[in-house]
Amino acid sequence: MTTGEDRPGGPDRTAIVTGASRGLGAVIARQLAAAGWAVAVGFRTDAAGADRVVAEIRAAGGRAAAFGGDVTDETVVAALVARVEAELGPVLGVVANATGPQPIGFLPELEWRDYLDQLEFFVKSPTLLVQAALPGMRARGFGRVILIGSDMVDRAKPGWSAYSAAKAAQIGLVRVWARELGPVGVTVNLVAPGWIPVERHAGADTTAYVADVPLGRIGTPGDVAGLVGYLCSDAAGYVTGQRISVNGAHTIAP
Repeated sequence: MTTGEDRPGGPDRTAIVTGASRGLGAVIARQLAAAGWAVAVGFRTDAAGADRVVAEIRAAGGRAAAFGGDVTDETVVAALVARVEAELGPVLGVVANATGPQPIGFLPELEWRDYLDQLEFFVKSPTLLVQAALPGMRARGFGRVILIGSDMVDRAKPGWSAYSAAKAAQIGLVRVWARELGPVGVTVNLVAPGWIPVERHAGADTTAYVADVPLGRIGTPGDVAGLVGYLCSDAAGYVTGQRISVNGAHTIAP
């Protein structure tokens, strides 16, 4: 049963944001912290970046700590969630944002390992994270799970079949998990951004892309973080099993 002590609006709520040492994950972490969540800033290699995000959150009056680890490893994820709960409190929010290399590969040159590499980040990792956090969510009758997907599934861009297959698989996860976890008060949704330039895209020419966006501008990390913040809030308590694109109508998902 959810109480004022352990639901959003009370002091005892923690969200894990993976891949949050920079880019989109960092902005999402700051957004959730501003909304009152304690935030576990997840990273794999960029400890300095994660520490900067934590410092920014704390300077703004929020609660956060950095937690390193490979979120595709079963043992690591179980220990990571336990550490987060010991330091920050029960994990009631999971934002699966972490990603890895996304090489372009056309069918004749692809190996099965190329598909598995993408599936490990986008299917295995969220599965492990939710499994580890679920006992605490179930005990409190409240949880928020957000998977960061991609509109690349709709674009069907040549050379991206391994990535697109894994991102499409996330849609299936969200729909089934929403039905499985709804009875215990956990909502599950997928946010599918278009191209959202971050640090690694510095200097990239967005002109051709923007020409195909009806809103006439490139997306920002804040556009995505705002939706994640809403889906993690009480206001979105009746929204689950949904895939929502954030791409200015660059694609129109069915």
